[in-house]
Amino acid sequence: MPQAYCVKCRATRDIQNPTQVTLKNGRPATQGACPVCGTRIFRIGKA
Repeated sequence: MPQAYCVKCRATRDIQNPTQVTLKNGRPATQGACPVCGTRIFRIGKA
């Protein structure tokens, strides 16, 4: 399970419903939601 830092919880959390996205500059990233608070979390790089 990919993980990312949640700014609201101030902790590293597993990404809920991870989806692969591509940034404008072509870099891969993973986007999803925090399972605790529901805030959108984001991690640059392949998962």
